[in-house]
Amino acid sequence: MLVTGGAGYIGSHAAKALVRAGHRVVVYDNLAAGHREAVKYGDFVQGDILDFPMLQETMKKYGVDAVIHFAAFLDVGESVREPAKYYVNNVAGAVNVLNAMAANRITAIVFSSTCATYGEPVETPITETHPQKPINSYGESKLAVERAFPHYERAYGIQWVALRYFNAAGADPEGELGEHHDPEIHVIPRAIDAAHGAEGLKVFGDDYPTPDGTCLRDYIHVTDLADAHVRALQTLASTGQSGAYNLGTGTPQSVRDVINSVERVTGKAVPWTLAPRRPGDPAILYASPDKARAAFGWTPKYPALDDIVRTAWVWRKAHPQGYGS
Repeated sequence: MLVTGGAGYIGSHAAKALVRAGHRVVVYDNLAAGHREAVKYGDFVQGDILDFPMLQETMKKYGVDAVIHFAAFLDVGESVREPAKYYVNNVAGAVNVLNAMAANRITAIVFSSTCATYGEPVETPITETHPQKPINSYGESKLAVERAFPHYERAYGIQWVALRYFNAAGADPEGELGEHHDPEIHVIPRAIDAAHGAEGLKVFGDDYPTPDGTCLRDYIHVTDLADAHVRALQTLASTGQSGAYNLGTGTPQSVRDVINSVERVTGKAVPWTLAPRRPGDPAILYASPDKARAAFGWTPKYPALDDIVRTAWVWRKAHPQGYGS
């Protein structure tokens, strides 16, 4: 089992879940955004997905029989400023992985996709049949890979599952793994840091048509995401049925809900300031996870926002500077 990007946030949690489920895991990561300290499960190969010979060598050496592909850049704002970076890594890199799979006759891949492929929601909750009209190059890059899959399946027999995440959050409940981005872009760790003396949290807009005026999002625990990858792989192996699935709780939470949760869990106030709306931020964005539940038998074990925040808080207390602290 090759896990590209397995030194990253979701990839490292997935590697743990895969090993616990009995898979032999090889983590393949160039450490541009991942952390060597996060590779606690499986073998490690430091390599870039744009390096086709190394991908080939790694797949052959370890007898890889399936791939879970996480390796991608994911900062929406950066993708607007530097689209070339996202097309080269996220699209060309994924195609490189698929080509190496085809050359090695590997016929199963689970792909880390995103709700950003949907763009502005037409209706909520969002189902898998919702139109896919991304509004940034991050979403476009993920959609481009999704659109390549049916062609690779017809030509090379590569069966696939694309998992469209909503807002990944939280940390390993056992405290081994957590979230460490530089800079940190996600609201829960930023709110936790703000409660402990870091820069105050910015709330982008409080005049949305929502109960408290702030954006509503679907926060899904990273361990539940990892579990879904294991189940998707198992289902793909048993049914041979390719397809795309949303991963979320189906329950929207506002930015103010997040702030209130962090204050409850940490017992500290979260200083925040109001900032203008960010272009392209939908008011409401949450999933219908029914298709994944029906196909994989998957149900989130940590659907409550306070439980998600609590695991993030435990990790942050033990690792105030992230990995290496």
